[in-house]
Amino acid sequence: MGQTIACANQKGGVGKTTSVVNLASYLALSGERVLVLDLDPQGNATSGFGVDRTRDRSVYDAVVDAVSLADLTISTSVPGLDLVPSSIALAGAEVELAPLEQRERRLARLIQPIAPSYDYVLIDCPPSLGLLTINALTAADSVLIPIQCEYYALEGLGQLLATVRLVRDHLNPRLEVKGALLTMFDGRTNLSGQVAADVRRNLEGRVYDTVIPRNVRLSEAPSHGLPIHAYAPASPGARAYAALAQELRRRDGHVGPSETGQVVSEGRNGRRTKAGRRRRATALQTAPAR
Repeated sequence: MGQTIACANQKGGVGKTTSVVNLASYLALSGERVLVLDLDPQGNATSGFGVDRTRDRSVYDAVVDAVSLADLTISTSVPGLDLVPSSIALAGAEVELAPLEQRERRLARLIQPIAPSYDYVLIDCPPSLGLLTINALTAADSVLIPIQCEYYALEGLGQLLATVRLVRDHLNPRLEVKGALLTMFDGRTNLSGQVAADVRRNLEGRVYDTVIPRNVRLSEAPSHGLPIHAYAPASPGARAYAALAQELRRRDGHVGPSETGQVVSEGRNGRRTKAGRRRRATALQTAPAR
């Protein structure tokens, strides 16, 4: 059976959707069977795959009306990657769910029948700690936390971790922190290095070695309805997400260490170490031509 990962952070603009879309794409390109569940009413993960957000049926129908997720799943342009799209109707779901019994567990019950069909189910959560995010955390095996390398991004981390503990204590005892992902890293600034060092100190052993750089191509790709591998495969952002997918698969025991060497890492002060620069040089040399 595969695993369900909620990508969550109540702060907006930290790279949740970008990470879900591109991590899922590279996992699928590596041979994994992947499902992306867009639980954000903004529907950016849906449009990020070039899917119309005004579709008649979406994850809203599952969460509110208990329609089977299998009936709402569609294929994407990435082989091996399926999507349960979002819609603006999801914005009112929290109000509709509030009076219902077991409202925090509705998504968990829906995911259970389809989870065995996939190696990874990635849930893109809204930028809040409301009922939709609680549903995602209750349904998930683990939570992936993207953290923007800026000062304010650290302020909400404690609140999110407290929410994870509450969900683990009362709703989902198997929930764990999959890891924190440093995003929008700018090696030219001291602030990025300081934030990275603080996150690694507070989440010792639970921060991915791969860091996602600040990259224009990553921002452009969604406007074309394409994951970064299809829009700018040689860009630093593409190489970083390819490395993240390999690191995640290696940590999960899906591949051996010899198959993953394209990891961009930074030193304690946020600067790339010599080993990290060597790995990055190797990644540049071995990046597949497209």
